[in-house]
Amino acid sequence: MDVEQMKALIRDVPDFPEPGVVFKDITPLLADELAFSTVIDLIVVHFGRGNVDKVVGIEARGFILASPVAYHFGAGFVPVRKKDKLPWETEAAEYALEYGTATLEIHRDAVAPGERVLIVDDVLATGGTAKATADLVERIGGEVVGISCLIELDFLAGRGQLDGYDLFTLINC
Repeated sequence: MDVEQMKALIRDVPDFPEPGVVFKDITPLLADELAFSTVIDLIVVHFGRGNVDKVVGIEARGFILASPVAYHFGAGFVPVRKKDKLPWETEAAEYALEYGTATLEIHRDAVAPGERVLIVDDVLATGGTAKATADLVERIGGEVVGISCLIELDFLAGRGQLDGYDLFTLINC
């Protein structure tokens, strides 16, 4: 399956979650077994087996992609969640969204010092979510080996916030 076929499976939902925002609905892509497996395989091939100790998935759709990626790497999976959703001691980072601000948290003991971490999410918009997650991973001692997002919204220039990281995106909009 090629990128254009995968892109055709992404549905635009206008004015969600608020007026003026066009939400990229990836559920049709996830429901297609060939598209879903192709996405996972392309991420794994890009970063290479044996190079990742933990895969961090960003709430919520990042969990869906990060879990099978972690499985293929033989790596652990770590969730990064919205504020007050994790039950243990956390580190937190506030960041800007396309349409506001939010706070992400990670368990302080989720990544051991020096572990190689891949961050996975569904959409790269302004770059704030990915940058905040990278900052959290580094703050608790992890080494970010890369960031992967299924979709990159080019017009928001989020890539600029992630200079110095190996950023891999599959679909540009």
